[in-house]
Amino acid sequence: MTRMTKMLFLAALSFTSASVAPSPAHAALQPGYGQQGYGQQTVNCSSNNGRKNYCGDFGNRDIRLVRQISGSPCVQGSTWGIDRGGLWVDKGCRADFVVAGGGRPPGPPPSQTINCSSNNGKRNWCAIGNSRDVQLVRQISGSPCVRGSTWGIDNRGLWVDNGCRADFAFGRGGSYGPPPPPQPQLVTCSSNNGKRNWCNIGNSRDAQLVRQISGSPCVRGSTWGIDQRGLWVDNGCRADFRVR
Repeated sequence: MTRMTKMLFLAALSFTSASVAPSPAHAALQPGYGQQGYGQQTVNCSSNNGRKNYCGDFGNRDIRLVRQISGSPCVQGSTWGIDRGGLWVDKGCRADFVVAGGGRPPGPPPSQTINCSSNNGKRNWCAIGNSRDVQLVRQISGSPCVRGSTWGIDNRGLWVDNGCRADFAFGRGGSYGPPPPPQPQLVTCSSNNGKRNWCNIGNSRDAQLVRQISGSPCVRGSTWGIDQRGLWVDNGCRADFRVR
């Protein structure tokens, strides 16, 4: 083979190899090339003017509420859910949802937080769906929030009474292990005009003074204590108490 013939042969071989090499667009369709695992995306869905609104059909993918933005409660099955039309919200619910890839068994539902308020001292119910596992996470009102006395759960949902206003966590439904032990609650109790006053602490008889607010001293057994009527303060004592 002459030198010229050899050079022509090598050039033709190089051209043939280049023409059959997969292009990036073609290679991306091949199994194992550039494939990624299950992804997820965040979707904001809002019920404007209190009306039902759909925010997309995500097939069999796993959708979870991760952040409630609205003042109106977002409760799965009541004010948000998934049906043949896709993800929907209703009655003023506005929240961020995570849409994860399908094909994996869903984990336990995340807990959600709701604000529930007893306005004008009257009993009020707040929707929590079918959940019966509720924990008080932050008392907002000056009036005490005591489970079984000024807040609780019945067949209508979560209720608050006698001025209780607080944030509550709910949503796990109690089917993913035992509920956590009850958390201590802070109760502000005040002796107005120097008179003895009782603050409802339910059946608890375990209270600790954590912060004196008044100028008048708060001394256990003298200006505050616990009796059969509950926690009492006297002679101008005003303080925050931790109640179990």
